[in-house]
Amino acid sequence: MKYTLTRKVRSPTIIYGFPGTGLVGSIATEFLIRELKMEKVGRITTIKLPPVVPIHEGEVVEPMGLFFSKKFNILLFHFVTNVTGLEWQIAEVMKKIAEEVRATEVIAFDGVPSQSEQPQIYYFYAGKKKKLPFKLQPMKEGLVIGVTGALLLMLKRDFLSVFAETHPGLPDSKAAAELVNFLNDYLKLKLDLKPLLEQADKFEAKLKKLVESSQKAASEQEKKKTLSYVG
Repeated sequence: MKYTLTRKVRSPTIIYGFPGTGLVGSIATEFLIRELKMEKVGRITTIKLPPVVPIHEGEVVEPMGLFFSKKFNILLFHFVTNVTGLEWQIAEVMKKIAEEVRATEVIAFDGVPSQSEQPQIYYFYAGKKKKLPFKLQPMKEGLVIGVTGALLLMLKRDFLSVFAETHPGLPDSKAAAELVNFLNDYLKLKLDLKPLLEQADKFEAKLKKLVESSQKAASEQEKKKTLSYVG
């Protein structure tokens, strides 16, 4: 697994989101890329993922892209591909990037299954700070899995995981908006959330299609490997 970073970045806040429960991580980071007019500055690549490159509105969508906002000094990791089985490798690459750019903090966006009509936001913080400047429900009990779980064991720096309750199996822009709203307050971004909520269907349909295409390609590649072993 390799990464490229085409721009010099120093002491940024790192933010990332995966297409997990409700796709909230990917929806929130997609919105941030567009509204903050973030610059594409790199990517993560691996031969262990199928060679599938989504095209949307005439442009290539990076399956694992790196984006940067100079104004807010944010380095954002945007994932629209299934990384099952590669969690430790991706966490290791993200750790290397965080160390290279001397990130001041890493913020993870994720979803937790819930049937609540009004999503609640929870957080888990690993770092030196004892008092946090926001009012969220701390996660006292739970199970953190995937790349975020791996990073919690690897990172030796301030690491904030923010979880939004979301309906499992469905893209959830409302829950993603709650994550962005939190970030608005935390980093003073002054973003207008109306575009995200007004274009919820478009956001959800786009990301659902990208993720499903990635999963289908991965499944077909795995079938081909199995047939080649049998044959």
